[in-house]
Amino acid sequence: MNKNIVIAGPRGRMGSEAVNMVLNEPSFNLVSCIDHKTELNPILAENNIPVYQNPEECFYANDVDVLIDLTVAKASFNHIIMALQNKISCVVGTTGFTNEQLEEIQQVAKENETGIIIAPNFAVGAILMMHFSKIASKYLEDVEIIEKHHDQKVDAPSGTAVKTAEMIKSVRKSKQQGHPDEIEVLSGARGATDDGIHIHSIRLPGLVAHQEVIFGGEGQTLTIKHDSMNRKSFMDGIKLSVNHVVEIDGLIYGLENVLDLD
Repeated sequence: MNKNIVIAGPRGRMGSEAVNMVLNEPSFNLVSCIDHKTELNPILAENNIPVYQNPEECFYANDVDVLIDLTVAKASFNHIIMALQNKISCVVGTTGFTNEQLEEIQQVAKENETGIIIAPNFAVGAILMMHFSKIASKYLEDVEIIEKHHDQKVDAPSGTAVKTAEMIKSVRKSKQQGHPDEIEVLSGARGATDDGIHIHSIRLPGLVAHQEVIFGGEGQTLTIKHDSMNRKSFMDGIKLSVNHVVEIDGLIYGLENVLDLD
């Protein structure tokens, strides 16, 4: 069955790629977009896709099955709550939600018997990188994370790095790594710390999305690495999530919970 889709954030790099993916997927219909600017980019104009500033007006004017939201946390949260209240399923690539916001999203989704998938990363390879890191942390407890993104990314560390640390902590004993008397000559030189796991964020032009998880043990290191060379790498995960989200109620956080990784 075809799915009617609205994309929030169509002018962004991820949003533009999602527009192309939806337009080229035979089972998807792009019915409209949501953006705080209403001027149409050429591909939307060419396909007569309207853009709404007001999400409520968009949801009222169109028959919508799924909202794909690729904006920023502040705007995305409002879009999500409004969509769920209208029983519109959501696939969300935005990061930076607070625990309180996630709890509210879960509650509203359950109340309205509507599904939502929030994924810090939609690249299947990145999900495998996190999964393998979780397995490795059972055997190599000393670990650091280096995540690298383009210089327009506003949150640090990335949602993928935070999610990776959460997955590692779920199977790894709490541990303070490094020398007990370690001194940062320059504040922040050792990065952020989450339960002893150091997380380092790099922001440079030319990067897209990259992460290394480095494990150390006696006489050995193990590096698990993933690179997204362009944003097409995220589209298979979004497509998979759109097809899955209409079958669920409530919140799924993380694409690994959609994939069969057991």
